[in-house]
Formats: sequence, structure tokens, C-alpha cells
Amino acid sequence: MSDRHPRRAAVTGIGVIAPNGLRTDAYWKAVNEGLTVLDLIGREGCEHLPLRVAGEVRAFDPSGLIEDRFLVQTDRFSHFAMAAAALALDDAGLGGDPADPFSIGVVTAAGSGGGEFGQRELQKLWGKGSKYVGPYQSIAWFYAASTGQISIRGGLKGPCGVVASDEAGGLDSLAHAARAVHRGTDVMVVGAAEAPLAPYSMVCQLGYPELSTLDDPGRAYRPFTEKACGFVPAEGGALLVVEDEDRARERGVPVRAVVAGHAATFTGASRWAESRQGLARAIRGALDEAGCAPEEIDVVFADALGVPEADRAEALAIADALGAHGTRVPVTAPKTGIGRAYCAAPVLDTVAAVLAMEHGSVPSTPNVFDVCHDLDLVTAHARPAELRTALVLSRGLMGSNAALVVRRGDDSAR
Repeated sequence: MSDRHPRRAAVTGIGVIAPNGLRTDAYWKAVNEGLTVLDLIGREGCEHLPLRVAGEVRAFDPSGLIEDRFLVQTDRFSHFAMAAAALALDDAGLGGDPADPFSIGVVTAAGSGGGEFGQRELQKLWGKGSKYVGPYQSIAWFYAASTGQISIRGGLKGPCGVVASDEAGGLDSLAHAARAVHRGTDVMVVGAAEAPLAPYSMVCQLGYPELSTLDDPGRAYRPFTEKACGFVPAEGGALLVVEDEDRARERGVPVRAVVAGHAATFTGASRWAESRQGLARAIRGALDEAGCAPEEIDVVFADALGVPEADRAEALAIADALGAHGTRVPVTAPKTGIGRAYCAAPVLDTVAAVLAMEHGSVPSTPNVFDVCHDLDLVTAHARPAELRTALVLSRGLMGSNAALVVRRGDDSAR
């Protein structure tokens, strides 16, 4: 690296495939209007399961976005990821063959892997015999498949990797990409997409006590309320293009945001009371890396698990880390309108944070009223506000905690 000022990691492209929108503008419109798309699960084979409500991506047709040769060897979660990556690269003005393929890397976060593809091949194995199992079973289920397929499809030969750190991995992947840029990689394609709603995948989730079993979409996921009874799963995700800020400005593309700070901690599986301290440490660490005072945070995108003990721990962690500002800063959790897409949930929240700063609007928390914690949780309607700095939080069911600070693009020099 040269002796110039430290490289900053700028967000220049966004691609979204979500239950409430198959493009970034559609996603933001739904989020800002507080729309909810939670509904009874419509996947065949799930009707007898106790998990009844989810956020499904219902109108997604991968055949119009991805070549057949990639479709046949990949699972639905990789279809989401490849489509979102292509949208993000186009948004950043980097679509088509890269001029220098070694300057662009890929990192994704993943949790559930290719459950739908794996279920289909297992059914062939036990129903017909081993010779009927396709060769792509060996790679399609793999949690790293999306990173590999995005890099192969796009001809991207820079540093590649996958982050497996529970739901918080979405934020950790963004930090991983930002640090790759700091170390000299020009561009990183980063994010997460999940597809955990196939019957086999749903059965694998039955052991999570944090999942809501209510069959009323309007009541199944209501964090920070006395009626909180868990979360509902979702599919979809988002990919971002993160690149050296100076390079982006030289290319003449807008700097939509800057990844300013991140920290992660671990407090143990389902130890929600202990997550208070772990999440507070992560928040303080992210603020410290960003050189950001608590009072500079203009909005918090909460983890919002929907489990009373976990919600209480998060509310207290925000107060512990931000002090008196923690009860004044607007807090939101737009994921209550689409469900938690595991590793992809905090990436979608980061996208919402970037768009909220661009549009000067704090989106609401759908389906949530009668907040029972000392938080300024935005409900009912979006709130106009001047937003320069956002804090995004995430926790995983296995004990990971992460916090990410992002700044508005025109404030990147701060």
C-alpha cells in the first residue's frame, strides 16, 4: 500500500432479493411504508409443521436472471445470492466482464446452506437409489457455494471467502470486506442470502426455542412488546459492492455510504441475559473503530429477536453503550415486516440503513405497538430525520454478537 491516507470502504452498489421487493427501490418502498408481507408458509410439505408463518420470496424467477448452467448446479439460496450480486455490480457501474478480475473479491455469510437442493437429492437417494443422485449435490448444499458461484459467474478472481458466525455473520462479512479494501483489494462483493424454508430446512429449525409458532402473521413476530413470542424465519438477502472510496470517486460513481466501524463478541448459545454485556461491548468496539461518539448515532437498526429476555438484554445493551442517548435515539426493526433471514437479516438491515440515510427517513417497525422497553422504537409510520450515522446490530442463536457503524456517503471524510 502507498503512503496516502488510509483506504476507506465505500458502499457503491446494492442488490436486494427480499420477500417485500426484488429490487432495491421496491425493497425501500415497502420498508419505508411499513408494509408487512408475513404470511402462512405456502411451500408444499410444510403445512403439517408447527412453524406456520414466514417471509417468502414469492415472485422470484431465477431463469430470467441466471444462466441454466448455473441454475442446475445450485440451490435457491445461491440463486438469490447470484441475482443480488449482479444487481449490486450493475448498480456500482461494474457490470460485465471486469477489466482486472484480480482486483474484485467476494465474501458471503451463510448459515443454512442449500437445504432445498439437498432434500431433493436425498429423496432420490432413498427413493430410487444412489445412481439417481446428481453430481452437483456435492457442492450445492455447501455453505460456501454462493461465494464460489458468484466469483465463477462474474470472473472475479480477487480474495474470496465465506463467514460462518451465526446470524451475526452478515455484519461480520461486511467488516471482512471492508478490511480487505483497507489492505489493498479494490472491490469486494459482499453480503448474504438464505433459503431456509424448504421442508427439510424447516424441520432442522424445530429445535430453536426462539422461533414463533403462532399462526397469525400479524402477531407472530412482535419484538419489544409484552406479547413477544419469538421470531419468524425468512428467505432472501442482499449483496453490496464495497470498494476503495478514492477509486469510486475516480470512477465517478456515487459513494452511498462508508463502512466506518465494526466489532464482534461471543456470549454463548441462547444465553440472552449475558448477551447484554456482549452486545454492549460490540457496540462500544464499533464506535471506537469508527471514531464515533454515542451522540453521533442518528438511528439504530435493532436485532429485535422477539424473545422477551433477549429483547430486554438488547434494550439494556443499547443504554449501556450509548448512555443517555440510548433512550433518545430512534430505534427501528423493519425486519418485523419480512421475518429474520438469518445471516442475511443484518445485511438487509444495513441496506435499509444506507437507504434511510439517503432518503432522510427512519422506517417503522411493522406489527409492533405497545413497546414495553425504554427505547424510542419507531412504530406505525416512518419518521423524517436528518441521518448521517447509523448503527446496525445483530445477534445469533448460537451466541454471536456484532455491531456495525455506517456513515452517509457525503460524510465519509469525518
